[in-house]
Amino acid sequence: MNKYYIGYDIGSSFIKVALVDASTGKSLAISSIPEKEMDILCLKEGWAEQDPDLWWDYVCEATKHVINNSNVLGDQIIGIGIAYQMHGLVVVDEHGNSLRNAIIWCDSRAVEIGARAYNDLGKDYCDTHLLNSPANFTASKLKWVKENEPETFQKVSKYMLPGDYIAYKLTGKITTTKNGLSEGILWDYKNDSVPTGLLDHFGIPSALTPEIVDNFTHQGAVSATAAAITGIPVGTPVTYRSGDQPNNALSLNVFKRGEIAATGGTSGVLYAVSDIDDIKETSRINNFLHVSTDKKAAQIGKLLCINGTGIQYRWLKNLTGSTSYDEMNRKASAIPVGSEGVLVIPFGNGAERMLENINMKSHISNLNFNIHNEGHLYRAALEGIAFSFVYGMNILKKDGAAIKVIRAGNDNLFQSELFSTTLATLIGQEIEIYETTGAVGAARACVLFQDGLEQFAAFVKDNDYVKTYKPLSDKTAYEKAYKCWEAELNNQLKARE
Repeated sequence: MNKYYIGYDIGSSFIKVALVDASTGKSLAISSIPEKEMDILCLKEGWAEQDPDLWWDYVCEATKHVINNSNVLGDQIIGIGIAYQMHGLVVVDEHGNSLRNAIIWCDSRAVEIGARAYNDLGKDYCDTHLLNSPANFTASKLKWVKENEPETFQKVSKYMLPGDYIAYKLTGKITTTKNGLSEGILWDYKNDSVPTGLLDHFGIPSALTPEIVDNFTHQGAVSATAAAITGIPVGTPVTYRSGDQPNNALSLNVFKRGEIAATGGTSGVLYAVSDIDDIKETSRINNFLHVSTDKKAAQIGKLLCINGTGIQYRWLKNLTGSTSYDEMNRKASAIPVGSEGVLVIPFGNGAERMLENINMKSHISNLNFNIHNEGHLYRAALEGIAFSFVYGMNILKKDGAAIKVIRAGNDNLFQSELFSTTLATLIGQEIEIYETTGAVGAARACVLFQDGLEQFAAFVKDNDYVKTYKPLSDKTAYEKAYKCWEAELNNQLKARE
């Protein structure tokens, strides 16, 4: 009888579930619930909340759906992996009941709290102990609850990340992971412990931190209550848990120094695996513990986020009334490299951390109404987004990141040959494209519980590889276009000084 792993991707828009064959890694079934995106409650400007019990309801519904539609018996499932939206905060009382809505990743209410803490604790402490500014991450959100909802805070027994809460609902056991704590700026790298200096500064007892478990270990077993609701048998172990960006890297088989995972959706992400000794930049790059199978040598995931990427291209699609991205890409490909002078600075989706949190806005420059058409706009947008990735890549290089291989999912911007070839040519590096999802990656990660790194790599290679974009031999025109774009960006930055 075949055995299967089940994986979850707990997003803020959808809950995705995947079943994969435990011997081949082949995806058997995937379910995404609800049909329309989940609501995000915005009680005030900049706030973003969701009910964590709604996540659990959808997990149960999606699990039953994927099991029933795949004709798999519950007792064929032998492991559970969980990926989840990063940086969120769930607080529970002594009985494990959620005390308030989760404050999720895109909530900005704690920005000032994090900024004050960085100033009060000092750059040296934050850089050497936290490898980050406290910023608007989970620790600062918990401090906000303490300051603004003291009655709720008094009832808090444990704080959790979103994936911790789902693992708890499955197993009845409240735990967290080192890399989960690091994404919330709740880990002291220098002392290899929770950051007592930060917690004391915030007035948060260390006892509120859950028990810490490894990424790839028996993290708890499905309880009788959860089994009755989900259809997964009692005793099935949760053996993997990670935030969505480290999990995306894992899904693309990115584990070693020099390997980079890239995504190009509404926003863009470059996630470079590095050694802890490489860390110098803590204001423009986030540094989190990566999901490593090597317990002796911790690896760091340097996460560089570019807010304004795919949203720029989508905005142009809506503005011009284009019928499809394929049509846009076709028209863009008919335009020469450099878009005959048209430049697009794509940073129109809020403050950009890699630009020291400057809100650059988007800019379209050098339009000539006599020669330029929508094809020029499309090409300039794709080039501008690719150039922003190159700009971010250069920041990573200056911070000690090695670039040996880049892997990306076969979706959104990386489906555009123009975008991908422009990026590959400028960085002088092949870009490997894979067809996978976070839920599939989380399911396959269960094999790493048995130290199956080679088997995991085979899962990805055998099932997901699509193509490789290679750098063009002559990159003169691309370099000229990039220098023009970078000069325009610098002009815009100087205008804000």
